[in-house]
Amino acid sequence: MNGVDTLSSVVRGRVLLPDDPGFDAARRPWNRAVEQPVAAVVEAADADDVAALVRHARSAGLGVAVQPNGHGATGRTEGTILLRTGRLDTLRIDPAGRRARVGAGVPSGRVQALAARHGLTGLPGSSPVVSVTGVALGGGLSWFGRAYGWVADSVTAFDIVDAEGRQRHVTAETDADLFWALRGGGGDFAVVTALETALHPAPRVYGGRVLWRAEHAPEVMDAYRRITAAAPDELTVWLDLLHFSGAEPMVAVDVTYLGDESGARDLLGRLHRLPRPLSDNRRIMPVSELGTITAEPTTPGPGISRGELLTELDDGAAKTLLADPVAPLLSVQIRHLGGAFTRPSDTPHGPLAEPYALYLFGIPTDPATAEAVTVRQRALAHALPVSGRKPLTFLNPGETAADAFTPTTLARLRDLKHRHDPHDTIRGNFPVHG
Repeated sequence: MNGVDTLSSVVRGRVLLPDDPGFDAARRPWNRAVEQPVAAVVEAADADDVAALVRHARSAGLGVAVQPNGHGATGRTEGTILLRTGRLDTLRIDPAGRRARVGAGVPSGRVQALAARHGLTGLPGSSPVVSVTGVALGGGLSWFGRAYGWVADSVTAFDIVDAEGRQRHVTAETDADLFWALRGGGGDFAVVTALETALHPAPRVYGGRVLWRAEHAPEVMDAYRRITAAAPDELTVWLDLLHFSGAEPMVAVDVTYLGDESGARDLLGRLHRLPRPLSDNRRIMPVSELGTITAEPTTPGPGISRGELLTELDDGAAKTLLADPVAPLLSVQIRHLGGAFTRPSDTPHGPLAEPYALYLFGIPTDPATAEAVTVRQRALAHALPVSGRKPLTFLNPGETAADAFTPTTLARLRDLKHRHDPHDTIRGNFPVHG
């Protein structure tokens, strides 16, 4: 027996071993460009199942890699048991207390849909299918982060299974160090089965995308820089240089505003003086529809990404971004930060001094294209004023936790990992030890 052969007698959820039908499909991550070797897949039925699995893995000397559906996977899973937490799907909203209890498998879109009925919002990112827990464990950049900070800043409690297989409720009062680590330090310290998070008022949200031909990119970039230089915290504006396969290159501005349409249009007046766009779908929208703004894929596929933080978006940076065609990349996205991100945050990331985030994405249709995408990403990053630090959720499989955290923070995280999980039973996508 190697520890995986007896898994079916340990847990009530589905167990898949390498020779079982469906194993390959079950082990694959969201990003199909990442190979993810594992010894077994367990789809936990509930938190008790998770606890039983962790106890078994610890006694057998095995690691447990935790993923609801595989976002952020790096392939560092050789010999581990892949724990799928998608069935941990409890979701409860407390409208009066402006709180949500969110199971580990709950995607952001479900929280938004339920919160919207009460004029409330969580802190959603661009995709409605990413789990709230996964985003929070990585810190989390949200559409409303300029108003409310990191996604992790709003988390008030975690339900976990620790490395000894014990179920615990963790808050700033019960275990301040572990609570700090879980709010953005990654999934290396415990298996989170649910979390509690604050919700925020959102009686009106204005949002959408304006799209132009790429020939107007210099004018759009200039307007973007001027708008973001004076934007209030309630306004978030992203710029996207796009080149979809089979289409002409385009430039887009994506917007959310925690307020009414007239206020938003006043703040975005420079966009209305630009050449006529190809499309403009901005409107008052329910927070449940925020995922439609960028219309990111909601099914798995291959991709190569690179994230950076920009120290400025000056004339030189703008010129560099517009100097060459977007291809072979699919998108070059600039996200405005600032606002609440700059304020004190008792999380591993802490406050963000950098005013913009850069996200570069391409699709590896073949080896030559994959290499071209990587080369283009590297060249852009080296030519732009980047800080060298990046959010954990922006890391790609070739990077490590050292790319996200300062040496002091990383040392503290490593100490906590050693104290809470000295046998390295629980494996995050980006282990703090390497």
